[in-house]
Amino acid sequence: MKSDFTSALTPAPGCANEFRAIRGLARPHPGPLPRGEGEQSDVVGRPVRSSCGRRLWSIRSKPVTINESVRFTTRRWIILPLLGERAGVRAKVYHISSHPQPQRIFIFQILSWLTAVVASAVWSSSSVASAEAILLTGATIHTISGETFTNGGVLINGGKIDLVLDGKHRERIIAGKIIDLKGQHLYPGIIALNTSLGLIEIGAVRATRDTTEVGEGYTPDVQSWIAINPDSELIPVARGNGVTHAQPVPQGGVLAGQSGLVALDGWTTEQMTIKKPVALHLYWPQIELDTRPKEEFQDKSKWKSLEDQAKERQKKLKALDDFFQEARAYEKARQAAGQNGVADPELNPSWEAMRPFVRGELPLMIHADEIRQIKTAVHWAETNRYKIILAGGRDAWKVADLLATNKIPVVYDYVFGMPPRDTDAYDIQFKAPEILHKAGVTVVFGGGSVEASLIKNLPYVAAQAVAFGLSESEALKGMTLYPAQLLGVADRLGSIEPGKEATLFVADGNILDVRTNVKRMWIAGKEVSLENRHTRLYQKYRNRPLPK
Repeated sequence: MKSDFTSALTPAPGCANEFRAIRGLARPHPGPLPRGEGEQSDVVGRPVRSSCGRRLWSIRSKPVTINESVRFTTRRWIILPLLGERAGVRAKVYHISSHPQPQRIFIFQILSWLTAVVASAVWSSSSVASAEAILLTGATIHTISGETFTNGGVLINGGKIDLVLDGKHRERIIAGKIIDLKGQHLYPGIIALNTSLGLIEIGAVRATRDTTEVGEGYTPDVQSWIAINPDSELIPVARGNGVTHAQPVPQGGVLAGQSGLVALDGWTTEQMTIKKPVALHLYWPQIELDTRPKEEFQDKSKWKSLEDQAKERQKKLKALDDFFQEARAYEKARQAAGQNGVADPELNPSWEAMRPFVRGELPLMIHADEIRQIKTAVHWAETNRYKIILAGGRDAWKVADLLATNKIPVVYDYVFGMPPRDTDAYDIQFKAPEILHKAGVTVVFGGGSVEASLIKNLPYVAAQAVAFGLSESEALKGMTLYPAQLLGVADRLGSIEPGKEATLFVADGNILDVRTNVKRMWIAGKEVSLENRHTRLYQKYRNRPLPK
Protein backbone atom coordinates (compact mmCIF):
# COMPACT_ATOMS: atom_id res chain seq x y z
CA MET A 1 0.00 0.00 0.00
CA LYS A 2 1.24 3.49 -0.82
CA SER A 3 1.40 5.82 2.16
CA ASP A 4 1.17 8.99 0.06
CA PHE A 5 -2.53 9.49 -0.66
CA THR A 6 -1.97 12.15 -3.31
CA SER A 7 0.30 9.93 -5.35
CA ALA A 8 -2.68 7.71 -6.08
CA LEU A 9 -4.56 10.50 -7.87
CA THR A 10 -4.76 10.30 -11.64
CA PRO A 11 -6.98 12.37 -13.97
CA ALA A 12 -10.08 10.62 -15.22
CA PRO A 13 -9.94 10.47 -19.02
CA GLY A 14 -12.56 12.48 -20.90
CA CYS A 15 -13.69 14.53 -17.91
CA ALA A 16 -14.03 18.30 -17.97
CA ASN A 17 -12.40 20.31 -15.24
CA GLU A 18 -14.76 20.49 -12.30
CA PHE A 19 -15.12 22.91 -9.40
CA ARG A 20 -17.42 22.38 -6.47
CA ALA A 21 -17.53 24.58 -3.39
CA ILE A 22 -17.56 22.80 -0.08
CA ARG A 23 -18.13 24.20 3.36
CA GLY A 24 -16.26 22.48 6.16
CA LEU A 25 -13.57 19.86 6.32
CA ALA A 26 -13.45 16.67 4.27
CA ARG A 27 -11.44 13.55 5.09
CA PRO A 28 -11.33 9.90 3.98
CA HIS A 29 -14.12 7.92 5.58
CA PRO A 30 -12.67 5.33 7.97
CA GLY A 31 -15.30 2.63 7.42
CA PRO A 32 -15.19 -0.34 5.08
CA LEU A 33 -15.07 0.55 1.43
CA PRO A 34 -18.26 -0.21 -0.51
CA ARG A 35 -18.46 -1.55 -4.03
CA GLY A 36 -20.04 0.37 -6.88
CA GLU A 37 -20.65 4.11 -7.22
CA GLY A 38 -22.91 5.31 -4.45
CA GLU A 39 -25.43 2.50 -4.27
CA GLN A 40 -24.82 2.05 -0.55
CA SER A 41 -27.69 2.95 1.81
CA ASP A 42 -25.75 5.38 4.00
CA VAL A 43 -25.43 7.98 1.22
CA VAL A 44 -28.28 10.47 1.19
CA GLY A 45 -29.00 13.61 -0.81
CA ARG A 46 -29.68 14.54 -4.42
CA PRO A 47 -27.32 12.85 -6.88
CA VAL A 48 -25.34 15.17 -9.17
CA ARG A 49 -23.79 13.86 -12.37
CA SER A 50 -20.43 15.25 -13.40
CA SER A 51 -19.54 16.32 -16.92
CA CYS A 52 -18.07 12.88 -17.63
CA GLY A 53 -21.07 11.00 -16.31
CA ARG A 54 -19.79 10.11 -12.83
CA ARG A 55 -22.26 10.28 -9.96
CA LEU A 56 -21.51 12.70 -7.14
CA TRP A 57 -23.72 13.70 -4.21
CA SER A 58 -24.50 16.66 -1.98
CA ILE A 59 -24.96 15.38 1.56
CA ARG A 60 -24.99 16.45 5.19
CA SER A 61 -22.57 14.67 7.53
CA LYS A 62 -22.68 11.49 5.49
CA PRO A 63 -20.02 9.73 3.46
CA VAL A 64 -19.92 10.26 -0.27
CA THR A 65 -18.36 7.84 -2.72
CA ILE A 66 -16.10 9.28 -5.40
CA ASN A 67 -15.46 5.79 -6.84
CA GLU A 68 -14.83 2.31 -5.56
CA SER A 69 -11.80 3.27 -3.52
CA VAL A 70 -12.46 6.30 -1.39
CA ARG A 71 -15.39 8.08 0.15
CA PHE A 72 -15.34 11.36 2.07
CA THR A 73 -17.34 12.71 4.98
CA THR A 74 -18.31 16.38 4.93
CA ARG A 75 -19.86 18.61 7.55
CA ARG A 76 -22.17 20.33 5.12
CA TRP A 77 -21.94 20.48 1.35
CA ILE A 78 -19.87 18.34 -0.85
CA ILE A 79 -18.48 18.01 -3.80
CA LEU A 80 -14.76 17.76 -4.41
CA PRO A 81 -12.91 19.99 -3.65
CA LEU A 82 -12.63 23.06 -1.35
CA LEU A 83 -12.70 26.69 -2.47
CA GLY A 84 -11.92 28.94 0.44
CA GLU A 85 -10.91 32.42 1.43
CA ARG A 86 -7.23 31.53 1.66
CA ALA A 87 -6.86 28.90 -0.97
CA GLY A 88 -8.84 27.00 -3.52
CA VAL A 89 -8.12 24.16 -5.81
CA ARG A 90 -7.95 23.56 -9.48
CA ALA A 91 -9.05 20.00 -10.02
CA LYS A 92 -10.23 17.55 -12.59
CA VAL A 93 -12.48 14.63 -11.75
CA TYR A 94 -10.13 12.02 -10.38
CA HIS A 95 -10.00 8.24 -10.34
CA ILE A 96 -8.33 7.09 -7.14
CA SER A 97 -6.30 3.92 -7.48
CA SER A 98 -7.80 0.90 -5.73
CA HIS A 99 -5.87 0.58 -2.49
CA PRO A 100 -7.70 -1.35 0.24
CA GLN A 101 -7.56 1.48 2.75
CA PRO A 102 -5.87 4.81 1.99
CA GLN A 103 -4.15 6.51 4.86
CA ARG A 104 -6.26 9.09 6.74
CA ILE A 105 -5.40 12.52 5.49
CA PHE A 106 -6.99 15.95 5.83
CA ILE A 107 -8.14 17.98 2.88
CA PHE A 108 -5.39 20.58 3.24
CA GLN A 109 -2.88 17.89 2.27
CA ILE A 110 -4.76 17.46 -0.97
CA LEU A 111 -4.86 21.26 -1.40
CA SER A 112 -1.08 21.45 -1.12
CA TRP A 113 -0.87 19.30 -4.25
CA LEU A 114 -3.56 20.98 -6.31
CA THR A 115 -3.21 24.42 -7.95
CA ALA A 116 -4.88 27.31 -6.14
CA VAL A 117 -7.84 29.11 -7.70
CA VAL A 118 -10.26 31.67 -6.41
CA ALA A 119 -13.86 32.71 -6.83
CA SER A 120 -16.17 35.63 -6.14
CA ALA A 121 -19.83 35.19 -7.07
CA VAL A 122 -22.73 33.87 -4.98
CA TRP A 123 -23.15 30.10 -4.63
CA SER A 124 -25.57 29.31 -7.44
CA SER A 125 -25.98 27.21 -10.53
CA SER A 126 -25.44 30.31 -12.68
CA SER A 127 -21.69 29.79 -12.34
CA VAL A 128 -21.82 26.54 -14.28
CA ALA A 129 -20.30 27.22 -17.70
CA SER A 130 -20.18 25.23 -20.89
CA ALA A 131 -17.46 22.75 -21.75
CA GLU A 132 -15.90 25.40 -23.99
CA ALA A 133 -15.51 27.85 -21.09
CA ILE A 134 -12.02 28.96 -20.08
CA LEU A 135 -11.04 29.76 -16.51
CA LEU A 136 -8.03 32.02 -16.00
CA THR A 137 -6.80 31.65 -12.42
CA GLY A 138 -4.16 32.89 -10.03
CA ALA A 139 -3.44 36.22 -11.75
CA THR A 140 -3.44 39.79 -10.52
CA ILE A 141 -6.63 41.09 -12.17
CA HIS A 142 -6.54 44.75 -13.19
CA THR A 143 -10.25 45.38 -13.73
CA ILE A 144 -9.55 49.11 -14.48
CA SER A 145 -13.13 50.12 -13.64
CA GLY A 146 -12.86 48.82 -10.06
CA GLU A 147 -10.52 47.04 -7.70
CA THR A 148 -7.37 45.14 -8.54
CA PHE A 149 -7.65 41.53 -7.33
CA THR A 150 -4.62 39.58 -6.24
CA ASN A 151 -4.76 35.86 -6.94
CA GLY A 152 -8.03 36.37 -8.82
CA GLY A 153 -9.55 34.79 -11.87
CA VAL A 154 -11.77 35.34 -14.90
CA LEU A 155 -14.26 32.92 -16.43
CA ILE A 156 -14.63 33.29 -20.22
CA ASN A 157 -17.65 31.75 -21.89
CA GLY A 158 -18.95 32.33 -25.41
CA GLY A 159 -16.47 35.13 -26.08
CA LYS A 160 -17.61 37.13 -23.05
CA ILE A 161 -16.60 37.48 -19.42
CA ASP A 162 -18.95 35.46 -17.22
CA LEU A 163 -17.31 35.99 -13.84
CA VAL A 164 -14.55 38.06 -12.29
CA LEU A 165 -13.17 36.22 -9.27
CA ASP A 166 -11.75 38.30 -6.47
CA GLY A 167 -9.92 35.57 -4.57
CA LYS A 168 -11.90 36.06 -1.36
CA HIS A 169 -15.19 34.19 -1.73
CA ARG A 170 -16.48 30.74 -2.64
CA GLU A 171 -18.00 29.66 -5.93
CA ARG A 172 -18.64 26.49 -7.87
CA ILE A 173 -17.49 26.56 -11.47
CA ILE A 174 -17.33 24.04 -14.28
CA ALA A 175 -14.91 24.94 -17.06
CA GLY A 176 -13.63 23.08 -20.07
CA LYS A 177 -10.14 24.54 -19.80
CA ILE A 178 -8.16 25.95 -16.90
CA ILE A 179 -5.15 28.22 -17.39
CA ASP A 180 -2.95 28.88 -14.39
CA LEU A 181 -1.59 32.45 -14.46
CA LYS A 182 0.08 32.45 -11.07
CA GLY A 183 2.37 35.44 -10.64
CA GLN A 184 1.18 37.15 -13.82
CA HIS A 185 -1.02 40.19 -14.54
CA LEU A 186 -4.28 40.27 -16.50
CA TYR A 187 -5.33 43.50 -18.24
CA PRO A 188 -8.11 44.52 -20.62
CA GLY A 189 -6.91 45.13 -24.18
CA ILE A 190 -5.29 48.47 -24.98
CA ILE A 191 -7.20 50.73 -27.41
CA ALA A 192 -5.00 53.00 -29.54
CA LEU A 193 -6.76 56.15 -30.74
CA ASN A 194 -5.73 58.59 -33.47
CA THR A 195 -3.36 56.25 -35.31
CA SER A 196 -2.39 55.37 -38.87
CA LEU A 197 -2.01 51.69 -37.99
CA GLY A 198 -3.19 49.55 -40.89
CA LEU A 199 -3.22 52.48 -43.32
CA ILE A 200 0.53 52.68 -43.85
CA GLU A 201 3.25 50.08 -44.07
CA ILE A 202 6.46 51.74 -45.29
CA GLY A 203 6.49 55.51 -45.31
CA ALA A 204 9.01 55.71 -48.15
CA VAL A 205 6.87 53.54 -50.45
CA ARG A 206 3.92 55.48 -51.83
CA ALA A 207 1.97 52.34 -52.73
CA THR A 208 1.79 51.34 -49.05
CA ARG A 209 0.47 54.71 -47.85
CA ASP A 210 -3.31 55.01 -47.74
CA THR A 211 -3.77 57.69 -45.09
CA THR A 212 -4.76 60.63 -47.27
CA GLU A 213 -7.62 61.02 -49.72
CA VAL A 214 -7.25 63.22 -52.78
CA GLY A 215 -9.79 66.02 -53.06
CA GLU A 216 -10.52 69.62 -52.31
CA GLY A 217 -10.16 69.39 -48.54
CA TYR A 218 -13.74 68.39 -47.62
CA THR A 219 -14.29 64.64 -47.89
CA PRO A 220 -16.52 63.66 -44.94
CA ASP A 221 -17.77 60.58 -46.77
CA VAL A 222 -14.32 58.92 -46.73
CA GLN A 223 -14.32 55.81 -44.52
CA SER A 224 -10.93 54.87 -43.16
CA TRP A 225 -11.80 51.37 -41.98
CA ILE A 226 -12.32 50.01 -45.49
CA ALA A 227 -8.71 50.90 -46.35
CA ILE A 228 -7.22 48.81 -43.53
CA ASN A 229 -4.66 46.23 -44.62
CA PRO A 230 -5.47 43.08 -42.57
CA ASP A 231 -2.11 41.58 -43.59
CA SER A 232 -0.05 44.50 -42.32
CA GLU A 233 3.11 43.38 -40.51
CA LEU A 234 2.65 46.28 -38.09
CA ILE A 235 -0.61 44.92 -36.65
CA PRO A 236 0.96 41.81 -35.01
CA VAL A 237 3.78 44.02 -33.71
CA ALA A 238 1.24 46.25 -31.92
CA ARG A 239 -0.59 43.17 -30.61
CA GLY A 240 2.67 41.92 -29.16
CA ASN A 241 2.61 44.68 -26.54
CA GLY A 242 -1.04 44.51 -25.52
CA VAL A 243 -2.81 46.62 -28.19
CA THR A 244 -6.03 44.84 -29.22
CA HIS A 245 -7.96 47.66 -30.95
CA ALA A 246 -7.08 50.76 -32.94
CA GLN A 247 -8.76 53.75 -34.53
CA PRO A 248 -7.23 54.30 -37.98
CA VAL A 249 -7.64 58.00 -38.77
CA PRO A 250 -7.91 59.59 -42.24
CA GLN A 251 -5.66 62.56 -42.96
CA GLY A 252 -5.42 65.38 -45.47
CA GLY A 253 -7.47 68.51 -46.07
CA VAL A 254 -9.78 70.16 -43.57
CA LEU A 255 -12.53 67.56 -43.21
CA ALA A 256 -10.63 64.33 -43.86
CA GLY A 257 -13.36 61.74 -43.32
CA GLN A 258 -14.69 59.22 -40.82
CA SER A 259 -12.93 56.65 -38.68
CA GLY A 260 -14.04 53.33 -37.26
CA LEU A 261 -12.79 51.09 -34.47
CA VAL A 262 -11.06 47.89 -35.57
CA ALA A 263 -9.91 44.81 -33.70
CA LEU A 264 -6.36 43.78 -34.49
CA ASP A 265 -7.40 40.31 -35.57
CA GLY A 266 -9.32 39.11 -38.60
CA TRP A 267 -9.02 38.03 -42.22
CA THR A 268 -10.94 40.95 -43.73
CA THR A 269 -11.81 44.55 -42.92
CA GLU A 270 -15.40 43.46 -42.32
CA GLN A 271 -14.28 40.97 -39.69
CA MET A 272 -11.96 43.46 -38.03
CA THR A 273 -14.32 46.45 -37.83
CA ILE A 274 -16.39 46.40 -34.65
CA LYS A 275 -17.98 49.87 -34.87
CA LYS A 276 -18.35 52.30 -37.77
CA PRO A 277 -18.23 55.24 -37.80
CA VAL A 278 -16.98 56.48 -34.44
CA ALA A 279 -15.84 60.02 -35.30
CA LEU A 280 -15.54 62.62 -38.09
CA HIS A 281 -12.07 64.17 -38.36
CA LEU A 282 -11.68 67.92 -38.66
CA TYR A 283 -8.18 69.40 -38.98
CA TRP A 284 -8.52 72.94 -37.71
CA PRO A 285 -6.96 75.61 -39.97
CA GLN A 286 -3.71 77.17 -38.79
CA ILE A 287 -4.20 80.32 -36.72
CA GLU A 288 -0.66 81.50 -36.04
CA LEU A 289 0.99 83.91 -38.45
CA ASP A 290 4.47 83.58 -39.91
CA THR A 291 6.35 86.71 -38.87
CA ARG A 292 9.63 85.94 -40.65
CA PRO A 293 10.87 88.62 -43.05
CA LYS A 294 10.89 87.91 -46.76
CA GLU A 295 14.70 87.69 -46.80
CA GLU A 296 14.63 84.49 -44.73
CA PHE A 297 12.52 82.58 -47.29
CA GLN A 298 14.40 80.46 -49.79
CA ASP A 299 11.43 80.66 -52.14
CA LYS A 300 10.51 84.34 -52.01
CA SER A 301 7.20 83.68 -53.84
CA LYS A 302 5.86 81.89 -50.75
CA TRP A 303 6.26 84.90 -48.50
CA LYS A 304 3.01 86.61 -47.46
CA SER A 305 2.43 89.75 -45.48
CA LEU A 306 0.72 89.55 -42.09
CA GLU A 307 -2.40 91.16 -43.59
CA ASP A 308 -2.58 88.58 -46.38
CA GLN A 309 -2.08 85.73 -43.91
CA ALA A 310 -4.88 87.07 -41.69
CA LYS A 311 -7.25 87.33 -44.67
CA GLU A 312 -6.42 83.79 -45.79
CA ARG A 313 -7.01 82.50 -42.29
CA GLN A 314 -10.44 84.16 -42.09
CA LYS A 315 -11.33 82.76 -45.51
CA LYS A 316 -10.55 79.20 -44.39
CA LEU A 317 -12.55 79.55 -41.18
CA LYS A 318 -15.53 80.98 -43.08
CA ALA A 319 -15.41 78.15 -45.63
CA LEU A 320 -15.39 75.63 -42.79
CA ASP A 321 -18.35 77.22 -41.05
CA ASP A 322 -20.30 77.55 -44.33
CA PHE A 323 -19.79 73.86 -45.09
CA PHE A 324 -21.23 72.85 -41.74
CA GLN A 325 -24.13 75.31 -42.06
CA GLU A 326 -25.00 73.81 -45.42
CA ALA A 327 -24.84 70.33 -43.92
CA ARG A 328 -27.22 71.38 -41.14
CA ALA A 329 -29.60 72.85 -43.68
CA TYR A 330 -29.44 69.59 -45.64
CA GLU A 331 -30.24 67.62 -42.46
CA LYS A 332 -33.30 69.81 -41.78
CA ALA A 333 -34.48 69.37 -45.36
CA ARG A 334 -34.09 65.59 -45.11
CA GLN A 335 -36.07 65.50 -41.88
CA ALA A 336 -38.85 67.67 -43.38
CA ALA A 337 -39.03 65.67 -46.62
CA GLY A 338 -42.46 64.18 -47.23
CA GLN A 339 -44.20 66.41 -44.69
CA ASN A 340 -46.78 68.86 -46.06
CA GLY A 341 -45.61 68.22 -49.58
CA VAL A 342 -41.98 69.15 -48.95
CA ALA A 343 -39.76 67.59 -51.60
CA ASP A 344 -36.82 65.40 -50.66
CA PRO A 345 -33.56 67.21 -51.47
CA GLU A 346 -31.19 65.70 -54.01
CA LEU A 347 -28.90 63.16 -52.34
CA ASN A 348 -25.48 64.62 -51.52
CA PRO A 349 -22.93 62.00 -50.34
CA SER A 350 -20.82 64.49 -48.38
CA TRP A 351 -23.70 66.02 -46.45
CA GLU A 352 -25.40 62.64 -46.06
CA ALA A 353 -22.27 61.36 -44.30
CA MET A 354 -22.40 64.33 -41.91
CA ARG A 355 -25.96 63.85 -40.71
CA PRO A 356 -25.22 61.92 -37.47
CA PHE A 357 -22.48 64.42 -36.62
CA VAL A 358 -24.48 67.62 -37.09
CA ARG A 359 -27.27 66.02 -35.06
CA GLY A 360 -24.77 65.50 -32.22
CA GLU A 361 -25.14 61.72 -32.18
CA LEU A 362 -21.46 61.11 -32.94
CA PRO A 363 -18.45 63.27 -32.04
CA LEU A 364 -16.27 65.47 -34.19
CA MET A 365 -12.60 64.78 -33.50
CA ILE A 366 -10.92 68.15 -33.93
CA HIS A 367 -7.17 68.00 -34.50
CA ALA A 368 -5.62 71.16 -33.06
CA ASP A 369 -2.31 71.84 -31.31
CA GLU A 370 -1.67 75.56 -30.97
CA ILE A 371 -3.46 77.40 -28.16
CA ARG A 372 -5.33 79.80 -30.48
CA GLN A 373 -6.51 76.88 -32.60
CA ILE A 374 -7.86 75.16 -29.52
CA LYS A 375 -9.65 78.25 -28.21
CA THR A 376 -11.23 79.00 -31.58
CA ALA A 377 -12.33 75.39 -32.06
CA VAL A 378 -13.89 75.19 -28.59
CA HIS A 379 -15.78 78.47 -29.12
CA TRP A 380 -17.05 77.29 -32.54
CA ALA A 381 -18.21 73.93 -31.15
CA GLU A 382 -19.91 75.58 -28.17
CA THR A 383 -21.70 78.08 -30.42
CA ASN A 384 -22.99 75.36 -32.74
CA ARG A 385 -23.50 72.78 -30.00
CA TYR A 386 -21.33 70.13 -31.57
CA LYS A 387 -20.00 67.20 -29.60
CA ILE A 388 -16.21 67.28 -29.94
CA ILE A 389 -13.05 65.47 -28.88
CA LEU A 390 -9.75 67.35 -29.01
CA ALA A 391 -6.97 65.33 -30.68
CA GLY A 392 -3.30 66.25 -30.62
CA GLY A 393 -3.69 68.96 -28.00
CA ARG A 394 -0.08 70.06 -27.70
CA ASP A 395 -1.02 73.28 -25.86
CA ALA A 396 -4.14 71.85 -24.19
CA TRP A 397 -2.51 72.15 -20.76
CA LYS A 398 -2.61 75.94 -21.15
CA VAL A 399 -6.42 75.96 -21.44
CA ALA A 400 -7.19 73.02 -19.15
CA ASP A 401 -9.93 74.92 -17.28
CA LEU A 402 -11.65 75.87 -20.55
CA LEU A 403 -11.67 72.25 -21.68
CA ALA A 404 -12.91 71.02 -18.30
CA THR A 405 -15.72 73.60 -18.22
CA ASN A 406 -16.93 72.48 -21.64
CA LYS A 407 -16.38 68.77 -20.82
CA ILE A 408 -14.10 68.23 -23.79
CA PRO A 409 -11.85 65.14 -23.57
CA VAL A 410 -8.34 65.22 -24.97
CA VAL A 411 -6.53 62.55 -26.98
CA TYR A 412 -3.04 63.73 -26.05
CA ASP A 413 -0.28 62.90 -28.54
CA TYR A 414 2.73 64.87 -27.28
CA VAL A 415 4.04 63.22 -24.12
CA PHE A 416 7.36 62.61 -25.89
CA GLY A 417 7.16 65.78 -27.96
CA MET A 418 9.70 68.58 -27.71
CA PRO A 419 8.60 71.78 -25.93
CA PRO A 420 7.42 74.08 -28.77
CA ARG A 421 8.75 77.31 -27.24
CA ASP A 422 12.01 78.19 -25.58
CA THR A 423 10.00 79.62 -22.67
CA ASP A 424 8.42 76.24 -21.91
CA ALA A 425 9.85 73.96 -19.24
CA TYR A 426 11.76 70.94 -20.52
CA ASP A 427 9.26 68.55 -18.88
CA ILE A 428 6.02 70.36 -19.68
CA GLN A 429 4.88 67.71 -22.15
CA PHE A 430 5.55 65.00 -19.56
CA LYS A 431 3.44 66.88 -17.00
CA ALA A 432 0.63 67.90 -19.35
CA PRO A 433 -1.58 64.80 -18.74
CA GLU A 434 -1.51 65.39 -14.99
CA ILE A 435 -2.25 69.12 -15.42
CA LEU A 436 -5.26 68.25 -17.57
CA HIS A 437 -6.41 65.53 -15.18
CA LYS A 438 -6.19 67.85 -12.17
CA ALA A 439 -8.40 70.34 -13.98
CA GLY A 440 -11.02 67.62 -14.57
CA VAL A 441 -10.28 66.78 -18.21
CA THR A 442 -10.51 63.18 -19.44
CA VAL A 443 -7.09 62.31 -20.89
CA VAL A 444 -6.52 59.54 -23.44
CA PHE A 445 -3.08 58.63 -24.75
CA GLY A 446 -3.08 58.81 -28.54
CA GLY A 447 -0.71 57.77 -31.27
CA GLY A 448 -1.01 60.73 -33.62
CA SER A 449 2.55 61.92 -33.18
CA VAL A 450 4.22 58.50 -33.57
CA GLU A 451 4.64 56.21 -36.53
CA ALA A 452 2.33 53.23 -36.95
CA SER A 453 5.26 50.93 -36.25
CA LEU A 454 5.64 52.43 -32.78
CA ILE A 455 2.03 52.16 -31.56
CA LYS A 456 3.34 49.23 -29.52
CA ASN A 457 5.06 51.81 -27.28
CA LEU A 458 1.78 53.32 -26.07
CA PRO A 459 2.18 51.82 -22.55
CA TYR A 460 5.51 53.63 -22.19
CA VAL A 461 3.92 56.92 -23.19
CA ALA A 462 1.50 56.45 -20.30
CA ALA A 463 4.35 55.38 -18.02
CA GLN A 464 6.22 58.62 -18.71
CA ALA A 465 3.18 60.61 -17.60
CA VAL A 466 3.04 58.50 -14.42
CA ALA A 467 6.67 59.38 -13.70
CA PHE A 468 5.68 63.06 -13.78
CA GLY A 469 2.63 63.00 -11.54
CA LEU A 470 -0.26 61.15 -13.17
CA SER A 471 -1.61 58.24 -11.11
CA GLU A 472 -1.10 54.73 -12.43
CA SER A 473 -4.85 54.05 -12.40
CA GLU A 474 -5.51 57.11 -14.59
CA ALA A 475 -2.73 56.12 -16.95
CA LEU A 476 -4.24 52.65 -17.40
CA LYS A 477 -7.70 54.12 -17.92
CA GLY A 478 -6.23 56.46 -20.54
CA MET A 479 -5.32 53.41 -22.66
CA THR A 480 -8.37 51.24 -22.00
CA LEU A 481 -11.58 52.49 -20.40
CA TYR A 482 -11.52 56.15 -21.49
CA PRO A 483 -10.94 55.36 -25.20
CA ALA A 484 -13.84 52.90 -25.05
CA GLN A 485 -16.07 55.55 -23.48
CA LEU A 486 -15.16 58.20 -26.05
CA LEU A 487 -15.98 55.87 -28.95
CA GLY A 488 -19.18 54.51 -27.42
CA VAL A 489 -18.03 50.92 -26.86
CA ALA A 490 -17.58 50.96 -23.07
CA ASP A 491 -20.34 48.35 -22.81
CA ARG A 492 -18.07 45.92 -24.66
CA LEU A 493 -14.45 46.97 -24.09
CA GLY A 494 -12.14 48.89 -21.78
CA SER A 495 -12.36 46.97 -18.51
CA ILE A 496 -12.66 43.49 -17.04
CA GLU A 497 -16.31 43.17 -16.03
CA PRO A 498 -18.97 40.45 -16.37
CA GLY A 499 -20.89 40.82 -19.61
CA LYS A 500 -18.10 42.53 -21.55
CA GLU A 501 -16.11 40.99 -24.36
CA ALA A 502 -13.27 38.77 -23.22
CA THR A 503 -10.58 40.98 -24.75
CA LEU A 504 -7.63 40.54 -22.42
CA PHE A 505 -3.90 40.06 -22.31
CA VAL A 506 -1.52 38.46 -19.85
CA ALA A 507 1.79 40.09 -18.93
CA ASP A 508 4.59 38.91 -16.67
CA GLY A 509 4.69 42.25 -14.86
CA ASN A 510 3.29 45.77 -14.76
CA ILE A 511 2.47 46.75 -18.35
CA LEU A 512 3.85 50.24 -17.68
CA ASP A 513 7.28 48.73 -17.03
CA VAL A 514 9.43 48.51 -20.16
CA ARG A 515 10.86 45.20 -18.91
CA THR A 516 7.43 43.53 -18.98
CA ASN A 517 6.54 41.04 -21.69
CA VAL A 518 3.05 40.20 -22.96
CA LYS A 519 2.61 36.43 -22.84
CA ARG A 520 -0.92 35.68 -24.07
CA MET A 521 -3.88 37.54 -25.57
CA TRP A 522 -7.57 36.95 -26.22
CA ILE A 523 -9.76 39.08 -28.49
CA ALA A 524 -13.49 38.48 -28.03
CA GLY A 525 -12.69 35.20 -26.29
CA LYS A 526 -10.44 33.88 -29.05
CA GLU A 527 -6.77 33.44 -28.24
CA VAL A 528 -4.60 35.15 -30.84
CA SER A 529 -0.98 34.61 -31.72
CA LEU A 530 1.67 37.03 -30.48
CA GLU A 531 4.13 36.02 -33.16
CA ASN A 532 5.28 38.94 -35.27
CA ARG A 533 8.18 40.14 -37.40
CA HIS A 534 10.16 41.10 -34.31
CA THR A 535 9.85 37.68 -32.68
CA ARG A 536 10.65 35.87 -35.93
CA LEU A 537 13.80 37.89 -36.46
CA TYR A 538 14.78 37.41 -32.82
CA GLN A 539 14.50 33.63 -33.16
CA LYS A 540 16.28 33.66 -36.50
CA TYR A 541 19.37 35.49 -35.27
CA ARG A 542 19.32 33.87 -31.86
CA ASN A 543 19.80 30.53 -33.61
CA ARG A 544 22.51 31.81 -35.93
CA PRO A 545 25.45 29.40 -36.05
CA LEU A 546 28.51 30.49 -34.15
CA PRO A 547 31.49 31.56 -36.26
CA LYS A 548 34.03 28.81 -36.80
